[in-house]
Amino acid sequence: MRISRGTVFVVLAWGAAFAGAPVWAFDGTVAGQPDTATALPVVSAPLAGGQALKKAVPSDTSLTALQYAAEGGHPIAQWRLGRMYANGDGVTQDDLRAFGYFSRIANAHAEDSPSAPQAQIVANAFVELGRYYLEGIPNSKIKRDAERAREMFSYAASYFGNADAQYDLARLYLKGVGAPHDAKYGARWLGLAAQKGQHQAQAMLGEMLFNGDQLPKQAARGLMWLTLARDSAAPDETWIKDSYNKAIAKASEDDRAMALQMLEHWVQGRRD
Repeated sequence: MRISRGTVFVVLAWGAAFAGAPVWAFDGTVAGQPDTATALPVVSAPLAGGQALKKAVPSDTSLTALQYAAEGGHPIAQWRLGRMYANGDGVTQDDLRAFGYFSRIANAHAEDSPSAPQAQIVANAFVELGRYYLEGIPNSKIKRDAERAREMFSYAASYFGNADAQYDLARLYLKGVGAPHDAKYGARWLGLAAQKGQHQAQAMLGEMLFNGDQLPKQAARGLMWLTLARDSAAPDETWIKDSYNKAIAKASEDDRAMALQMLEHWVQGRRD
């Protein structure tokens, strides 16, 4: 459900001051390394969410130029600075400054069209704010607030259709954090994110389906999602590779064969 611009301002406006300071859409420990004969083939999936942003936003712009553009209200510059301060990339790490830059974007562009050129930046700003609210920022006015985090994720997930937000929102419903526990609703958001290529959602959904955890067991479909997730996982996302290895070790020959057919069908559908 979309929230109004006025609601966004109530939630976020006070945070902007810190920046200046300075559907069930399921279609489509390691037990040992599987040998190459039993491992399902690697399938490349399109980048989603934060990965695509990193490729889309230039990283070679000078700090001074970014600050000048950010002060002029340029959302891409504000997003780049937010990421830099969040990660300590070329600047001293400062979560409060990062929060401020993301707040500026959210306040100024909350009702931009989802098809606008900057929509991906705006949606990601909401995701980053949600993650800050989920954990809080030590020694600041930004306290842990799971309900507010859910509002941020929900807005980006529903209005902008952001896959990272859909994944984060799914986790809240599955864990009952900031919202009542709702496995069906959580799985729905996971399915939407997984279909867009969000590999963490693919991994979580795949694990749930393979094991029959909060969902009817569908081992082959779960293995399909885990294979897609394994292909896109970052080197430090060992939980995804571990989940895949456990599943492939337990899967029957029929499950592996069916998962391979599903993979081929899913990849072909992405190409068409």
